[in-house]
Amino acid sequence: MKKRIVAIMQARTGSTRLPSKVLKPILGRPMISYMLERVKRAKSLEAIIVATSDNKEDDMLEEIARASGAGCFRGSESDVLDRYYHAGRSAGLAPEDVIILLLGDCPLQDPDVIDEGVKHFLQENDPLALAGTVLNYPEGLDFNIFTFGVLEEAWKNAKLPSEREHVARYFINHPERFRAVTWTTGTRDDSKMHWSVDTAADFEFVSKIFEELYPRNPTFSKDDVLALLDKRAELLNINKGGTGYEGLAKSLKEDEEFKKNLK
Repeated sequence: MKKRIVAIMQARTGSTRLPSKVLKPILGRPMISYMLERVKRAKSLEAIIVATSDNKEDDMLEEIARASGAGCFRGSESDVLDRYYHAGRSAGLAPEDVIILLLGDCPLQDPDVIDEGVKHFLQENDPLALAGTVLNYPEGLDFNIFTFGVLEEAWKNAKLPSEREHVARYFINHPERFRAVTWTTGTRDDSKMHWSVDTAADFEFVSKIFEELYPRNPTFSKDDVLALLDKRAELLNINKGGTGYEGLAKSLKEDEEFKKNLK
């Protein structure tokens, strides 16, 4: 039986570092609408589901998702793992079906990179594998790939705050059970570049990229962005110093408090 391959994109307006960032306008449109437009071009995907919260403030996200042709599931704002699991259940996924975990604050996501990752994951043919973005690609093209079966296992067993908020964290914390699959492509190492949107400076950086590239070529690629940055290196100074992983660092600190309380 052929495996279904579905992208689930988490997004909400209640982000603390840059509130409503996914709805902030670029060239007159909400940022997340560009990401949906780009992800939809991935040939490997059967469907895209936006997984948002059941807060009224996120009604607009559901409207944008459905207008773009994507599905939408609404659940817990804080327990993102629970939201992902029930989004997968709502789509009728079987244990062997494949999920692409996407973050809604990565509007430069590249459909060809997603297809590259899916191809690599399927070649492994391992239901306990965890794959992700090519290691030498920029941050902001991030995703994780795993089966619905292991998502269900994480949903049942994950306890730490970071494991409930950052869906792939449970797999990373249990290398004795899950096998991480990593690889690189080409000779460039652009992994220090920060392309996701966590701060106002990040949003300014991404907006500049779209303003430069989108009007001439709405289907611009990762390589088009890199070529632009090679010519205009000053753009990298806009959000210099950001990592895109500040939210994870905050969750890991919460884990320490959680462990102290258990003791």
